[in-house]
Amino acid sequence: MLALSLFALLVVAQPVRPVSTYSIVARDPATGELGVAVQSHWFSVGPLVPWAEAGVGAVATQSFVDASYGPLGLALMKAGRTAPETLAALLAADSGREVRQVGMVDAKGNVATHTGKLDIPAAGGQAGKEYVVQANLMEKPTVWPAMARAYEAARGDLAERMLAALDAAEAEGGDIRGRQSAAILVVKGTSSGRPWADRVFDLRVEDHPEPLRELRRLVGVARAYNRMSTGDDCVAVKDWTCAEREYGAAEVMQPENAEMAFWHAVALAANGRLDAARPLFARAFAADRRWRELVTRLPAVEQLPKDPKLLEQILAIR
Repeated sequence: MLALSLFALLVVAQPVRPVSTYSIVARDPATGELGVAVQSHWFSVGPLVPWAEAGVGAVATQSFVDASYGPLGLALMKAGRTAPETLAALLAADSGREVRQVGMVDAKGNVATHTGKLDIPAAGGQAGKEYVVQANLMEKPTVWPAMARAYEAARGDLAERMLAALDAAEAEGGDIRGRQSAAILVVKGTSSGRPWADRVFDLRVEDHPEPLRELRRLVGVARAYNRMSTGDDCVAVKDWTCAEREYGAAEVMQPENAEMAFWHAVALAANGRLDAARPLFARAFAADRRWRELVTRLPAVEQLPKDPKLLEQILAIR
């Protein structure tokens, strides 16, 4: 039954133009995080190329792209097949295999990459320790080796190292037609059973003259909002010290963001540190008067203490 399902999904109509792309698929051996990062001269590459599931694996499917390699690859890896076994099975069932380009990594770090002989040159890929890089329709065949070197030399978390690989590809000439869109998808190493909670980064630049620069900016904003989300979890259990720490970290990452300043101030005020909160409230109130109105709504929903004097002091801040 599984073989029939694979065949049915792989005989869909073929796309008429290639998603000219360079991508990296990787697993972080320290955290188990799995991810894909990609850039293309193609509108909105994010919905097509990157696929990942926590505790299972990650897939990049490109060139004359067949998006079904993503969900089918994850399904096979979830069923226990390694990345090389999974890729071999999908290619065997695909009559269009020679125009495909695919990279895969499983939750144990096994990797596989395929470049069809009919992919538009320069096209190729290579495997490293728990990662693969691949590219097609590049200006020159040094793009993917440059990606591999950059990834191996980079420091930081998985997202940062994959972004370094993309930057290296662009510096080496990138797509012969230029640049347009980019995406990054990173999931946790272990599944929580809640896929939406397992995404560390899921960001897309659909159409931009400098997609990699914009993607880096979004990753920076996402890092701050990830800390905000942790702060929200702390508030839910009334751990104001934790909330203050997490909101404070987010505010430092995005100091011009009124949202970060406001919730950091709320955590400080709720934790008895109104003096420290004053400049942050002032910044938020100056950005938009409606933050002041929002303060009045928080005590009733236990986001601030039900203390009329505290509320009066906050609203008096200018």
